[in-house]
Order: sequence, then C-alpha cells, then structure tokens
Amino acid sequence: MPAPADKLASAASPNSHPLPREGGRGDGPSEVAYDGDRKVAIVGGGPAGMALALALKLHGVTAEIFEARERAAVCRDARVLALSDGARQILDWLGVWSGLSATPIETIHISQRGGFGRSRLRASELNMMALGWVLPASDLIRALDAAVTGAGIVYRENTRVGAGDTASFSLTAFAEGMVEAGAGTLRDYGQHAVLCSVSTATPHDNVAWERFTSDGPVALLPLGERYAVVLTCADDIVAEVKALGDAAFLALLQQRFGTRHRFTAVGPRTAYPLGLRYRPNPVGERQVWLGNAAQTLHPVAGQGFNLALRDIWELAHLAGAAADPGAPEMLADYARGRQTDRRGAIGFTDLLIDGFAADFAPLRHARGAGLLALDLLPPLRSFVAKRMIYGARAWP
Repeated sequence: MPAPADKLASAASPNSHPLPREGGRGDGPSEVAYDGDRKVAIVGGGPAGMALALALKLHGVTAEIFEARERAAVCRDARVLALSDGARQILDWLGVWSGLSATPIETIHISQRGGFGRSRLRASELNMMALGWVLPASDLIRALDAAVTGAGIVYRENTRVGAGDTASFSLTAFAEGMVEAGAGTLRDYGQHAVLCSVSTATPHDNVAWERFTSDGPVALLPLGERYAVVLTCADDIVAEVKALGDAAFLALLQQRFGTRHRFTAVGPRTAYPLGLRYRPNPVGERQVWLGNAAQTLHPVAGQGFNLALRDIWELAHLAGAAADPGAPEMLADYARGRQTDRRGAIGFTDLLIDGFAADFAPLRHARGAGLLALDLLPPLRSFVAKRMIYGARAWP
C-alpha cells in the first residue's frame, strides 16, 4: 500500500525506510581498486542519473555524475512524461516537485476499437487528487539539474566512462542509455511511437485515454490546454505518417482514436522505435544498472520512468544503510528486492501489447469482457490502479 507523503519525507534519514521492500555501458572493470570511500559514480546525467544522485545525498552517500553530452544538451529533451502519483511523492521527497507545473490526470479511460467494453479509473475512487501527472521532460530535467547544482553534487559533462575509469568508487551505477545486445533480453515490437500535441474542440477535463487498436495503442495525455499524443504505427509506415500534412495526420488520428474527441490542430511530430530490453540481473561486481540501462519498456501504461524512480528509491535506501554501498550482499539484496516490481511492470506492458494485438472476434470479445469486469468490480479496479501507481507496493 502507498506510504503517506509525511513518511516519504522522513526517508531523508538513512535509517528510515517507509516503503515495504520487495522480494549504458560497462561489462565490468577488469580490476576493482575500491579505496574504501562511500562514493558512487553515476554514469549518465539525465533525469534518472540526477535523481539518483539527489536520493543518495539524502541518505548520506556522496555521488559524482559522468555525462557524455554537454550538460545543456541534456535539458533539451522533447519527450512528455506521465508520472504516477507514487513518482510525484518520490520527486517531492527529492525536493524538486513544488516548482513544477504539471497537469493532473483525474480519470483514465481505457477502451478498444471495434469491440465492446471499456473501463474508467478515477482518482476520486481512491481518495486521491490525481492518478498521475503530465509534464514536459525538459521541465523536470531543469528542476533536477538546479537541485543537483544546489546540493553541490559534482557533474562531469563531456565525459565518457570506459572500463576501469570508476574503479576507485565503491559502486558504479549506470543510469542512462539502454540494455546492450548480449546483456539481456531484447524484443523488437516492429513499431514506432509518433509523438505530438493536439488541440481538441472540447476541453480534456483532465481525462487521459488509452485506446487499443489492431494497429497499436493510441494514448492521449492532458498537458496544459492540449493533449500530448502517443500514436503507435508499424515500422514500414512511420516515415509516411510523419510526412503527412496536418489535415491528413489529424484525419488518421481521428480514425484511429474514434469520435470521443474532435481534433482541431496538431504540432510537429517526432518518432522513435519501440522495443523491450531488460537485464534479468541488474547488478554486477560493484555495478548496478537502473532506469533505461536496466529496462526499456513500451510506453503503453506509462511505466518506464516511474519504474526507474522506484529503482532509485530502493537503491538509495540500501546504499545509505550500508557501510560499503558496493558490497556484494547489498547489491544482491537490491536485485532481490526489485525483482517483483521489475518483472511485474515488464510483464504487464508486454502482455498489454500482445493481448490487444490480435484482431479476431473471440479474443476481441474476451478483451471486452475483461474491460467490462474491470469497470464493474471496484476492488479489482482499485488494485489495478494502485499497481500502476505504486508498483509492487500494491501487492497485498
């Protein structure tokens, strides 16, 4: 169950841990020369790396960030983030949430095209202000960057890390990038996500939409007065979709989404490939991988960065309580503690993609019955919502 915000704030003490524990680069330095200092090298100065550095500092552990890009370039991130309320609590604990302007998600509407059944998850049913929050990634990155500077955390930009470069640190944490070939499980979904913002004829009323179609899911996330759109399309047509004029693109989006909103204007489009990459074991000898370096998920249900923040929360707690943050027993404890949450998020997103991909009638009817059951059974609906918001803490 979720920890209340006042207990989250108390986690700045290295000896407190209010959350129940759950059951890039680098294949390891050739020689470990750890000198006994409780220092962590963080490879990757994006949002996950900076959040980890702040979390470690709150637990009394010194961290240095190594980023291959210029620091200013890190802030130029065109993505839009859908943060769960659990993620909001962690960011509030880090001291960066209060200055952000994020759009609340009060309702999530889930449906499938061409079949009956739909479900709505409402914040009011859980006595919450919002199920989640939507904001530009660049806004969050700038807030984290300012907090890192204010905390006096060393940030080494334009610095690439090779094998052995961080051997004197207690622990090297790979917090950005992706799972490399040969380091874990890779699955290509054969799809791209096309990202843009759209205006609608009627207000969004803080409702997010997840619409499953045989061509892939379509997500609409309230952002300011507009919607941020994630439109999934097959690899072989993504170039054509991106090249469409505004009117033609809006017509395609309207056809994919349906008639519950009428789209009136669209902004520039970008696209990126979709796949599943994850390391079965996120730890090595004095090394740990988290965030996209440990798992990259399909954006359906918006689990990726939320899972990364939960990785960060657990790692910072354990590192702060350990005499040696890179000790094998501490890393084994971390890997064991994150296993349920990681497997749950990975399996959930992968199942959604496979479960809604086939378009033959029996399966379509079964999906509709499942959505209808979710809508009619408040305990089930509450559990699913809390599992998406708080991760493995929602397990009874």
